[in-house]
Amino acid sequence: MNTRIKILVITTLLAIIGWMSYELYVRTQEQSLWGYRTLLLFLAFWGILVTFWYKLDRLLVWSSLSGVLLGLGFPGWLPLPFLMFGAFVPLLFVEKQLEANSESHVRGKIFKYSFHTFLLWNILSTYWIANSSLVAGIFAMVVNSALMSIPFVLSHQTRRAMTRLGYAPLIAYWLVFEYLHYNWELNYPWLTLGNSFAQFPALVQWYEYSGVFGGSLWILIINIFILKLIELYQKKQSYHRDLIQIITFIILPIIISLYLYYNYKESDSTIEVVAVQPNYEPHHEESSVPEGMKLEHCMELASPHLNENTNFLILPEAVFGYVEMQQMSEYPTIERLREWMKVYPRLHIISGMNIYRILQKDESSSSATRTDTSQSGETIRYEMYNAAVQLSPNSQQVQIHKKSRLVPGPESFPFKRFLFFLEPVMERFGGTTAGLGTESSPVVFESESTRIAPLICYESVFGEYITRFVKKGATAIFIMTNDGWWDNTAGHRQHLYFASLRAIETRRSIARAANTGISAFINQRGDILQKTNYDEPIAISATLSLRSTPTFYTRWGDMIGRLSLFAAAIFILNTLVRSIVRKEE
Repeated sequence: MNTRIKILVITTLLAIIGWMSYELYVRTQEQSLWGYRTLLLFLAFWGILVTFWYKLDRLLVWSSLSGVLLGLGFPGWLPLPFLMFGAFVPLLFVEKQLEANSESHVRGKIFKYSFHTFLLWNILSTYWIANSSLVAGIFAMVVNSALMSIPFVLSHQTRRAMTRLGYAPLIAYWLVFEYLHYNWELNYPWLTLGNSFAQFPALVQWYEYSGVFGGSLWILIINIFILKLIELYQKKQSYHRDLIQIITFIILPIIISLYLYYNYKESDSTIEVVAVQPNYEPHHEESSVPEGMKLEHCMELASPHLNENTNFLILPEAVFGYVEMQQMSEYPTIERLREWMKVYPRLHIISGMNIYRILQKDESSSSATRTDTSQSGETIRYEMYNAAVQLSPNSQQVQIHKKSRLVPGPESFPFKRFLFFLEPVMERFGGTTAGLGTESSPVVFESESTRIAPLICYESVFGEYITRFVKKGATAIFIMTNDGWWDNTAGHRQHLYFASLRAIETRRSIARAANTGISAFINQRGDILQKTNYDEPIAISATLSLRSTPTFYTRWGDMIGRLSLFAAAIFILNTLVRSIVRKEE
């Protein structure tokens, strides 16, 4: 890059960083949210690093193009999921170019360019995380980008050792990466490729068989087909058969999906549901509002929608509490809700609530156990929970489900036994070192008319986890969430769209109550039947169909992810053995 142009670019980016940093500071002092300012901040900061760390050449252009296509193809910006079908192709050309040049440290350079691609994708799609916690947002984007780069480096090494495999190792390694993100302590499956079609549920009805991993596999295979087609065109070889193959592989799943979509019939068994969106901004407003006022506000919003046939009223995540589990029935908010329920004979109330439980002296501690000192000087051990509760008519029992898929950082400390030395850092930047307690097994809320899967916020992203509720008899899904942490950005829209995929995977209707964000009702085909606006205090009502039979995905879960894990293990073992043999030779 010309020195003058480089200086001009860096100066411009520094000005943007200074401007956005000032905006963030001023808005924080004013107790205003950050909106899209973090996006500009991160792009400008990364742009400066790129000017020093990368050469301005076609490799950088190609890897940047992949990052932009991935960012624009993911929900939240424009409805362009088909961009994902070619988003990996420029990055695959980068790998081929590096390999063809026979340069040294090829693996390091593959990691370098793929990291740039995936960091652009993470910034464009998930910059909004930083609106909740700046440091946590940066950590999530950088670490996730590095993890995404590993499948590319590993597949390059495997293809060198076993050239006949083509890009099969890349598919296996990428799917394993996604599978791990659903099942380890640093669980962050937000950018799973199969989520890209969440805004268009009619196109992926076959997720009831494959789950989102089927979508990820679909996207990866088409990217590889397109790469092969371009190579044939460049070599001036016949490519018409490959073009037909690509078109067929894109169109056929869509035709199957549309057939399933238009022929799907919901059952006649229904429930009447009301969802409340009280609209308390979580950073500055919610904690300052007395609980009694919150309760009256929710009742005022819900009352016009309730009648003698209403089966369920849903209140959002963590709208009430903190309350000790053993004193739940005597809690004033619970008592007030029970009095209100007497007017509506069929009404069940399901609400998010912060609760805690004091451990008995003979109980063993867990990683989520905290300690405090009572007024008498006695040490008290207790655990905190982000929970959902159900109140039923003519019953004093309070059914409780504890959130069990926790957000890394704010709700859990991943790999705490190995990273214990980072505890002061976690506490300094708004994380938790004790974490929240969880359930050993999902709890299904039972009533006279049905069984409900009560999901709390982040839990609604985990498809296979939700099948555990369905296997216990859940015939509908209720989601309680609070998406106002991220301001009016792409985050709350993505979270809503993902719920449509859960409806398809399980063929269960969904009612969604958001404190701030978007509350909605979704049918078993994944259609959003009714939704609220962001930043709107309101209640909505709908009739939802029930279903008791399981889907193929409910029975088998993320089978594609597990098969990929097996294939990846074979590829890695063969790579190690062949590499050792070559060195000895």
